[in-house]
Amino acid sequence: MSLSNKRFRPALLSAAIAASVTSVGVFAQEAQEGAKSLEEVTVTGFRKSVMDSIDTKRDAKAVVEAISAEDIGKLPDSSIAESIARLPGLAAQRLDGRASRVSIRGFGENESATTFNGREQVSISDNRGVEFDLYPSEIMSGVTVYKTPTASIEAEGIAGVIDMQTVKPLERGERVIKVNSQYEMTSFDKLNPDGEDQGHRATVSYIDQFADDTIGVAFAFNTMSSPNQEERWNSWGYPEFTGPDGNNYSILGGAKPFVRSSVLDRDSVMLVVEAQPNDKLNMTFDALYVDFSDEKILRGIEIPFAWGQGSISPDSATVDPSTGFITGATTEGQRVVVRNDLETRAAELNNFGFNTKYDFSDTLQLEFDVSHSAVERDIWSFESYAGTGRGDSEGIADDISYTFDGGNTGAKFDPSLDYSDYSLIQLGGPLTWGWSAALNDSLGITGTPLENTGQDGFLNAPEIDDELTSLKLAATQMVEVGIVNEISYGISYRDREKTKKSEGYFMTLSNFPGMLEVPEQYRLGTASLDFIGMGDMIAYDAAAMLKDGYYSLLAESLTNTSHLTKSWSVSEAVTAAFAQASFETDVAGYALTGNAGMRYVHTEQQSQGAAGQIIDGLVVTSPTDITHDYGHFLPSLNLALSIDEQQTVRFGAAKTISRARMDEMNASILVDYFGGGDNPRPDENGNFWSISGGNPELEPKEAIGLDLSYENYFSEEGYFSAALFWKDLSNWHFDDNYIVDLAGVADPETGIVPENTTATGYGKINAGGGTLQGYELSVVLPFNMFSESLDGFGLLASHTGLETDIQDQNGNDYQLPGLSESIQTLTAYYENYGFSARASMRKRDDFKGEVYGVGFDTQQVDVVGETIVDVQLGYDFADAGISGLEGLSVYLQGQNLTDEPFTTLSGDNALQVRDYQSYGSIYLLGFSYEL
Repeated sequence: MSLSNKRFRPALLSAAIAASVTSVGVFAQEAQEGAKSLEEVTVTGFRKSVMDSIDTKRDAKAVVEAISAEDIGKLPDSSIAESIARLPGLAAQRLDGRASRVSIRGFGENESATTFNGREQVSISDNRGVEFDLYPSEIMSGVTVYKTPTASIEAEGIAGVIDMQTVKPLERGERVIKVNSQYEMTSFDKLNPDGEDQGHRATVSYIDQFADDTIGVAFAFNTMSSPNQEERWNSWGYPEFTGPDGNNYSILGGAKPFVRSSVLDRDSVMLVVEAQPNDKLNMTFDALYVDFSDEKILRGIEIPFAWGQGSISPDSATVDPSTGFITGATTEGQRVVVRNDLETRAAELNNFGFNTKYDFSDTLQLEFDVSHSAVERDIWSFESYAGTGRGDSEGIADDISYTFDGGNTGAKFDPSLDYSDYSLIQLGGPLTWGWSAALNDSLGITGTPLENTGQDGFLNAPEIDDELTSLKLAATQMVEVGIVNEISYGISYRDREKTKKSEGYFMTLSNFPGMLEVPEQYRLGTASLDFIGMGDMIAYDAAAMLKDGYYSLLAESLTNTSHLTKSWSVSEAVTAAFAQASFETDVAGYALTGNAGMRYVHTEQQSQGAAGQIIDGLVVTSPTDITHDYGHFLPSLNLALSIDEQQTVRFGAAKTISRARMDEMNASILVDYFGGGDNPRPDENGNFWSISGGNPELEPKEAIGLDLSYENYFSEEGYFSAALFWKDLSNWHFDDNYIVDLAGVADPETGIVPENTTATGYGKINAGGGTLQGYELSVVLPFNMFSESLDGFGLLASHTGLETDIQDQNGNDYQLPGLSESIQTLTAYYENYGFSARASMRKRDDFKGEVYGVGFDTQQVDVVGETIVDVQLGYDFADAGISGLEGLSVYLQGQNLTDEPFTTLSGDNALQVRDYQSYGSIYLLGFSYEL
């Protein structure tokens, strides 16, 4: 039997699909009837997980996808994101080779919400979107993705809600003690001499019941030290250059390739205590602690080309006329920057929740829930520079050629200098980058021929604190009012505050203005850049040199306003009330079930930051504190029409919202005044004030969605579904200007308040919109329905097609971040007699994704589509008949076996590569033992 689902556009499935599904269902029914005489077989492992997921989907009150682990530790992926990304309609964007950000049906991570046991989660990112590499899959019992809402869900997102769940120890009903351990290695050898190419993972879990099964406890500890390697090509951009024929073509402006070695260390502790002293009362306390650290060692050479100081002869250029791109050229007299960098991203997550349900009577259940979630994230990322001389036109120059061999893997270079020579390549700023009046004045070199020769490196140190407290009181009541058999209602309150502090520091060698040969005790040998033709380069321990006092630091925020607009605090007090009625009736002899609900959400928002401007070369600020409130009525409807015991048609309709990105709604702004002096210059709006930065009055995006699906559960292990969905999007966020009242604010030069007190604000506004529509096909096909000899073989497959017609306020087409027009997943498996084998593929088309850029700003880039292939082989000794090994299982896993790169482009030309990141493959050998 199935219950509810919901979201499609009026237009059903084609006659061919309907006919094929009907025939499959009939065949499956016959196969099931013929199998009744067979010996009853207990299904475990991956097949049991698939069956549990099917049950969750069939019985849900909305359109959902689910992952179910039979018990803690059965999900083998390094983070929960890899598991989620294999679900129909979902896709993941990789961060440093690992699946991290998840999109649902074409919407990026900022348009969905993430919950843990039904409670909204904080995020280590700058915004709301959760980076799932923080969460280990090993301690989760399952995940449910709500593609359509019900009124009772305590989170908002146009794309949907991803709910991660822990185990319920009383439901388990038995003692379980399990140990998992894996050895991990990368296909790349160490790309840096101080990097790692081997790691480990381990999980210990314990589930038990006490006091006549009235108290249950579940505990899990997971530790991971996971290495990752990368060869990255990165370009500065592609300006125009006059070729040998006198025409203009695109040429490489400069490049920043490097090799990266990183280790993700993560320790996680999960605790669940469940008490049910009688049939009326159930209480559950759960806690999750995650200590997360991702350390990256990066070494490479920044190679200026067309934007460098060298000269390029047009005759050296090789032109591809079909693309208008110069595929090869030579620059003479060029100087480069040798980089030894280190980045550490550390976070600490704490989650606590308490839930109690009390059956007040046979028809009334009360629920109370309270939770607190907090995360602190610190990034410490520094760059150390070296070269042949300090400053422009100093030191030995190089003649460098490059060639693009085709495809989009980036260029290869042919240098003439040896960058592994410690006597040639010395510490110091080889190019005049990052000019700062504060830096030059503090070093007493203003007016010298070389500007800003003091920048010998740079340190970025942004911080994030995110804290969320939630309360909920709800009731569910059984009634008999017409077709309504159940009503639920409740109120909730969420208080969230997210704070970001941005700062950067110029690094200057203590023996400035001289250069410094790397001291012997800090030398680590060399790192190979053969993948881009640059040979070996010097490798040294820059972090130790910084710690030992070889560099002095000076805050960039003294003279640069960029940190001002990236430092802010946003708090939200969200009060919600909901009511929902569930019903069942007959329509033309078919059972119709469903629910209809209304949710009202009221938000009081407070944004605190600073207003700043540059006066006498220094940044001068004053505090800002802006409040704003808004409310939304969010109706929802879910219907499920049972054609028979295995076939269901679902319909859903709902209004949903996605809250604004926090970095776009903060109160930190830059201020300029053009009304002073003898020549006031009002802008096009007649205003003398201009402000830019966040818009604290930015309100949520809105969508009205329809969903229609057909589901056929033709087997306990199999189903087929087809879905159509449509969303009408409004109040989207686009760059524009708006009017701000600055009544009482004085002219900074005269101190007199001007008559015209309005200002033109530049930032995001609510405007524009359009529609998104798509279809989804998914199937889980056990081969035992065709023949008993194929028992254990099966297939999971899905295909999602999407298209949009979204426009901004000026009628320009707009592409949603995270939207791939086509998404496919495929998993083939065999599991029987203890043996298991699984091969999975997830594929997505091109999309716009977000990456970290200079200063850890998020940038939207064009990401090339990718296909990820993973394989797992295993054996479970449960049926082997070997005494003492009944609880042992072993497996071998390979991830990203085809070494699929992560590629982003600059423009439409496939040769104009922005990033080409090759991670290699990951191999894991592991075991699980259950007592």
